Amino acid sequence: MRRQIKKITIRFAVAFICLALIISWPCMSLAETLQPVTYRLKWLFNASVIGDIIADEHGAFKTAGLDVDVKEGGPERDAIRELELGYADFGVASADQVIRALSKGSPVVVIAQLFQINPLQWIYRSDKLTIDQVQDIKGTVVGITFGGNDETIMRTLMAMNDISERDVKIFSVRYDYTPFYQKKVDIWPVYRNSQAPMLEKKLAESGESVAYLNPAAHGVKFVANSVVTSKRMLDAKPEIVEKFVLALLDGWEAALNPANETMALETLREFDQDTAPDIMQKQLTLTRSLIKPFKDTRIGSIDIEAWRQTEKIMLAQQQIPNPVFVEGVIRHPF
Repeated sequence: MRRQIKKITIRFAVAFICLALIISWPCMSLAETLQPVTYRLKWLFNASVIGDIIADEHGAFKTAGLDVDVKEGGPERDAIRELELGYADFGVASADQVIRALSKGSPVVVIAQLFQINPLQWIYRSDKLTIDQVQDIKGTVVGITFGGNDETIMRTLMAMNDISERDVKIFSVRYDYTPFYQKKVDIWPVYRNSQAPMLEKKLAESGESVAYLNPAAHGVKFVANSVVTSKRMLDAKPEIVEKFVLALLDGWEAALNPANETMALETLREFDQDTAPDIMQKQLTLTRSLIKPFKDTRIGSIDIEAWRQTEKIMLAQQQIPNPVFVEGVIRHPF
């Protein structure tokens, strides 16, 4: 009797284990087939990274066979450094970061360019000032962040238009907008698709209208955020690099498709709960115009001439000691 009970118990246990394995097998199989990679963003989760969020949350990465850990960026994060240390497989960096890293021997490779138009512009009160040409900033108080790429861009604009520091008054910008609100500064650097809508709204509440000085409209194409990886990753796992970048760009296409705006905004609100809905919608619209400025723009396209100009600007301002020939590390995504 005891032997029979023991046999039944053993059979039950074996059957239970088999059933558990059968039930869990699809999940185990899926987990085993997904390639884990880490992706470090440059910015915090907001409309500026909506394509990265959508690619992850709506399955583009998983469809490509990737399990991507999308990590938020911020001022203390350096994607290129994390690539060098092996903490990340992919990252987002601005062109000046890439060029500066190359000048120090970093094996960084550019695999896609997200922003076709640099979101860094200068806001000003259009009822107090008109800037049709760069020469119109003469006699104004110009805000710049010393050491930031807005300083590089503004000094380039000034040099190209024969404007010296005697022609303007430079104001050192911090994170506090109070000097601009108090009209102590005439033009203030902002990211057009993130801070600008909030400033616009606040000034509109006081009956003030704004306009923007866009460096690209005056001949300065200084490349902003692009997707990077390491030469080591590209050489060792080229198929993973290809799968990643194509899935990422699919995510961006879906995120910026006007037909998907409701979905994109609903997803974004899960990550950015501090931004008002009306501001978020405007941020998304502006992000679309900067990443896909024309209907036929292919998201991720790399503007080689803009990269060369960025390097030339940095050389002229002695930010790098020698040319790095940046076109040599650019890999077109298509």
